[in-house]
Amino acid sequence: MNYFDHEKLDVYKAAIELVVLIEAVVEHLPRARIYLADQLQRAGTSVPLNIAEGSGEYSRAEKARFYRMAKRSATECAGIFDVFRSLRLIEESRYRRGRELLIRIVSMLTKMAQRSSLVPVPVPACVPDSLFEGEVDD
Repeated sequence: MNYFDHEKLDVYKAAIELVVLIEAVVEHLPRARIYLADQLQRAGTSVPLNIAEGSGEYSRAEKARFYRMAKRSATECAGIFDVFRSLRLIEESRYRRGRELLIRIVSMLTKMAQRSSLVPVPVPACVPDSLFEGEVDD
């Protein structure tokens, strides 16, 4: 079986697990909190979608941009989980599992974005003397 690049990433697999957890959480919310369910579902779904889009990019800057967007969506999810907990709308075990996943996802995305942002600078094996012509030692 062939795979897309993003399907091999641990961060993508964790993000899909997050989406599944989010669905389990929102199905137990009261109808009066549908706005919170919608916000969490949109932010949660954005995480794996941006990871997939970023992994398909050739440009390092674009990769980093999509990984940063995924990270922002993950931190938004963390905030919504905190709101759910404060309003007593989430079971403690699901809250803890969500935080564990989100901390792991944000950590991986931070490293991926930083790595993608780094522009390699070629270092010459030796520096020609002509670069130093005209310099005066003090």
